[in-house]
Amino acid sequence: MPKLIVAAAFDRGEDGELVAAYGPAEQQSEERAIRTAKALATKHAGVIAWSREANPAIGEYGEPTTLFQAGDVPDME
Repeated sequence: MPKLIVAAAFDRGEDGELVAAYGPAEQQSEERAIRTAKALATKHAGVIAWSREANPAIGEYGEPTTLFQAGDVPDME
């Protein structure tokens, strides 16, 4: 099954809640997602890179696996 690989960054809004600052943006590889997240980590309150097996054509998704996380990120659902 193909993989969905994503990187995302978050900042805190005026109310203190986490808001998306980058992405979630699909990445070409797990290594690229990790590099992207690490680069974003110096500029944002939190970052995460994750992957999951996914077949969007039939709506089938596996459990997400965290590849890299730094700072504060919202719970993945």
